[in-house]
Amino acid sequence: MLSSQHKQFEPPGWFTRTAPIVAIFFAPLKSASPRLYNTSEKFFDVILGGYEWSLKRSLKYHRTTMFISGAIVVATVYLFMVVPKGFIPTADVGQITASTQAAEDISFDEMVKHQQAVAAITYRDPNIAAINSSVGAGGANASSNTGRLFISLKPREERKLSADDIVQELRPKLSRIPGMKVFLQNPPAINIGGQQSKAQYQFSLQSPNIQELYQYAPTLEEKLRGLPDLQDVNSDLQIKNPQVQVDINRDQAASMGLTAEQIETALSNAYGTRQVSTIYASDSQYQVIMGVEPKYQGDPSALELLSIHAPTGQLVPLNAVATISKGVGPLTINHSGQLASVTISFNLKPGVSLGSVTDKIEQIARQTLPASITTGFQGSTQAFQSSLQGLGLLLLVAVLVIYIVLGILYENFIHPLTILSSLPSAGFGALLTLLLFQVDLNIYAFVGIILLIGIVKKNGIMMVDFAIEARQNGKNPYDAIYEACVVRFRPIMMTTMAALMGTLPIALGLGAGGDTRRPLGLAVVGGLLFSQFLTLYLTPVFYTYMESWQSFMKKRQWRKQPDSHAV
Repeated sequence: MLSSQHKQFEPPGWFTRTAPIVAIFFAPLKSASPRLYNTSEKFFDVILGGYEWSLKRSLKYHRTTMFISGAIVVATVYLFMVVPKGFIPTADVGQITASTQAAEDISFDEMVKHQQAVAAITYRDPNIAAINSSVGAGGANASSNTGRLFISLKPREERKLSADDIVQELRPKLSRIPGMKVFLQNPPAINIGGQQSKAQYQFSLQSPNIQELYQYAPTLEEKLRGLPDLQDVNSDLQIKNPQVQVDINRDQAASMGLTAEQIETALSNAYGTRQVSTIYASDSQYQVIMGVEPKYQGDPSALELLSIHAPTGQLVPLNAVATISKGVGPLTINHSGQLASVTISFNLKPGVSLGSVTDKIEQIARQTLPASITTGFQGSTQAFQSSLQGLGLLLLVAVLVIYIVLGILYENFIHPLTILSSLPSAGFGALLTLLLFQVDLNIYAFVGIILLIGIVKKNGIMMVDFAIEARQNGKNPYDAIYEACVVRFRPIMMTTMAALMGTLPIALGLGAGGDTRRPLGLAVVGGLLFSQFLTLYLTPVFYTYMESWQSFMKKRQWRKQPDSHAV
């Protein structure tokens, strides 16, 4: 019974039903585009044949190949020194800002008229969607002769120009407004500290001697305006503000029963816009502001008409108890820490890198300023200088960490050097691409170079892994690395093309904020293209040299062993 049941056993129903489905699912793979497959395979065979022929030549003329490798290392170091260096690139976020400044003695009403003229010219630009304008002291504006405009741009697909191009287009138009200075800037993607100024970069001067500081700061500002790489050079030093000084004669005031506090209160009530009451209506409320009539507020001579109510009931003219004099003085006194300071801010002209101007500015400052005035960059420029000092060290640390990890995995200190031999060509390709496209070596580009180190070394790992296995099977170093390169050629090309296609949209600057990420994509794409071509030839030759060196070291160690036993 049992044997007959076993003979009549059939698979479960789910298996018999699934088998046709699986067969149907995989059936199209057998006949899917055979012409395209055959064409692509023929094309790949041609490339592989050319690579085999050229690989034999590079292994035969190994000294020439190593000379090329050494030249690439030297060229990489040279490019790292000469390539323009930046910090954080500007991004087209659909908004730009404008800071305005008029004469220090301008009235509020006149400042409003000048600001409206700036807004009218700006709004006529076809790339502008909306403008928000403010005038007077408050917020980022420290004085009454300044203003600020927040300019919203139309969506990127509705305008032909980028934010940086719009700034350059508006600058000459707004410079024609008489009595008004307009400083435009495209805000950086990341704002790092610094003071609120009319330009993106700041250079600060400090001194305990305020007269000496105010004497030399305009001279330095004028010299910086002569630098062809800078634009919108300005400072927060405003010391020509018309002032009316009231010196109270305390003895004369006391004889009339007045105190200095009463005189100050009278001046505050006249010109300080003091709220004394509130009128409540049915649907609104109104503030009652005490002050002299507006026609007297703009006339300094009207101070002589002001009288103070004495306790005796007598009206005492202000000029009877005080001396009124006219002069000029600082509109604002800025401090950095405990010392008086002057901040000179500037923007860079298109195509100029931040690293190319910082040394020039410091050199001019040393030649112009006395030793008692200390200087230094602020904000993003200061962060750029500190980060620039650690970029090379960071790169060396990254390579060292990779070498240690590979050494632990292979339990050998020779093979990791072979794998890392492809890094100079990758760095050369990345830096050369940045130089050709006139892009700074900024933070984003440097991150791309760090990523490139991890991407490129996989080619060496593929070759060395196969070569080590072939050596264990008894093949010599030449045959082992040759076979490794030929067999692993297809996966090397596939992984490189996959990485290349993935970073190509970043290099083209596609998508929102693509301009900011573009240096990263250019560094990766340029490094991959250049290193892919050279790594396939340099790494095999470097492997043969490392194997020869390793064999030499083993023979030398073996020869010393009898001497050590004899001792």
